[in-house]
Amino acid sequence: MTDVVHEPRALREACDQLRASDARVGLVPTMGALHDGHLSLVAATREAGATRVVVSVFVNPTQFGEGEDFDKYPRTLEQDVELCRERGVDLVYAPPVDGMYPEGFETHVEVERTTARFEGAHRPTHFRGVTTVVTKLFNAVGPCVAAFGRKDYQQWRVLWRMARDLDMPVEVLGCPIVREPDGLAMSSRNRYLDAGERQRATAIVQGLRAADAAYRDGEREVARLEALARAPVQADFDRIDYIAVVGAESLEPCTGTAGDDVVVLCAAHLGQTRLIDNARLGRDRL
Repeated sequence: MTDVVHEPRALREACDQLRASDARVGLVPTMGALHDGHLSLVAATREAGATRVVVSVFVNPTQFGEGEDFDKYPRTLEQDVELCRERGVDLVYAPPVDGMYPEGFETHVEVERTTARFEGAHRPTHFRGVTTVVTKLFNAVGPCVAAFGRKDYQQWRVLWRMARDLDMPVEVLGCPIVREPDGLAMSSRNRYLDAGERQRATAIVQGLRAADAAYRDGEREVARLEALARAPVQADFDRIDYIAVVGAESLEPCTGTAGDDVVVLCAAHLGQTRLIDNARLGRDRL
């Protein structure tokens, strides 16, 4: 049975009770509108040793910038809870906004260097909102294993760094991207795309596949790898925010020759929808 709680105190007490019975708690933070990508994270926490799983559902206003899609972001709590029940999730945490950010809230958590480029440059307040809300979730849940999808690759690295730097009792997992049959990364924002945009959206994975194939064939020139990733996106998307080859752990942009562990990060716009994707060259399945 899946219980739904709405207040941090109730979540903390429930997780403490689970640990008191020798359970290891898994946490999957989400903004709801759950799909198979989210649900794969439930399985990932179990594979990492969690015996009880919490899924949080909270559309976090502080990680949306001015003019972004906070108001239209899909909210499907009843459906989300039912999907969690089907997957044997123990707790769904669905707090109200004023429960997460009470009147007078003024404390934030920031990770500096890892947030400076890419998403951080294009969405300047985004990561402060993410790191603050996830810190609150980690505090309420307590010691746990927390799973994040690598579609938001930079976010995963930021949260891994935050937990390590602040000695949080949380194991932060980065889990493989779950893709649609045509290769498009699963995302709650895919539902914004009309039929024509949905077809064009596959250009982002086509570019990643081209760069990955070249890398596997021995190509290491960064400019060439980025050009291969960029060409289909430039042809079908309306605007590109960035396409860059970076170090897989440091997220530092590569120059000249790519190393043995690199990621291509992509963000681009189709109409009013912004999509992100990435590939760890020579390692990910695309």
